[in-house]
Amino acid sequence: MQETGSAALNDKPFAESCEQNRAPIIAVLREVFADCRRVLEIGSGTGQHAVYFAPELPHLVWQTADVPQHHAGIRRWLAEAALPNVLPPLALDVNDTAWHSGRYDAVFSANTLHIMGWPEVERFFAGVGAVLQAGGVLAVYGPFNYGGMYTSESNARFDAWLKARDPASGVRDFEAVDALARAQGLVLQQDIAMPANNRTLVWRMG
Repeated sequence: MQETGSAALNDKPFAESCEQNRAPIIAVLREVFADCRRVLEIGSGTGQHAVYFAPELPHLVWQTADVPQHHAGIRRWLAEAALPNVLPPLALDVNDTAWHSGRYDAVFSANTLHIMGWPEVERFFAGVGAVLQAGGVLAVYGPFNYGGMYTSESNARFDAWLKARDPASGVRDFEAVDALARAQGLVLQQDIAMPANNRTLVWRMG
């Protein structure tokens, strides 16, 4: 389970969950993105992940992306970090197909699928299918259900909190998400247990 809220920190948006999960996530990305060169981060949020991951993956160009209302905060983090391999945020709404024109050999997204409605999750994978090159890698971090069951009581509580805030959101079933990925030609490579009852799912484009 991860919190999705953020607070201001020295005029920059701040999400405690990013501080908590960044070390376990980078341990996975160092391996799965080792041979990649250009990554699209869908849902860069505050920008904290980008400025932490990019120095740890200097061989990568890290493209931030989110809906425009988050761009100011992302730009503040990027301006302070002044990293040579992080690009300013693209306007990316999964409901819009404009971002389908890009080409990447890696896509990363954290704590996004449970915030979207299911039609948006479908569009997320359709977009990844459009931008990810053959042999490219998709890594998605967050909580998932298996066999229609919660993996922990905390995830069940988190799902109830999400649905109270937005009935269209919620912790997604792994099997349903993997079916969307397979429909785009993605083959599951790893399903990695992470702290706080999260997972990192890694697919490769065939």
